Amino acid sequence: MEINRRESADIVVLDISGEIDLYNAPEIKDTINQLIEDQKYNVIINLEKVSYIDSSGIGALISSLSSLKKYQGGLKIINVYASVRKVFELTKLTSFFEIFDSESDAVSSFNK
Repeated sequence: MEINRRESADIVVLDISGEIDLYNAPEIKDTINQLIEDQKYNVIINLEKVSYIDSSGIGALISSLSSLKKYQGGLKIINVYASVRKVFELTKLTSFFEIFDSESDAVSSFNK
C-alpha cells in the first residue's frame, strides 16, 4: 500500500493505492493522527487505486473519522469501485461514510 498526500486550501487528499489489510491499515491511522497534530482536520481519502480492503482497513477508516470529528473535522471518501464498494455496501457503511464519485464534489461538501 502507498499513501500520497496532496493539499488544497485546508483540505488534505490522501491518494491510496494497493491493498488495505491487517498489515498496513495502521499506517492510515498514523497518517490521520499526524494530520491532526498538524491541525489538518478535513480529509478526503481517494480509494480509486485500492483493489482490496479488509475489516482492519474499514476499522482504520472508522477510527480516523471518529478522531477527526473530535476536532469538528471530517473524512470523505471518493472513487470507491468494484470489490471495495461491495465491502462498504455489505457492511452498511455507505450510510456511515460520506462517499463521493468526484473529488470536486467532496471538496465542496466541506464548504457547506
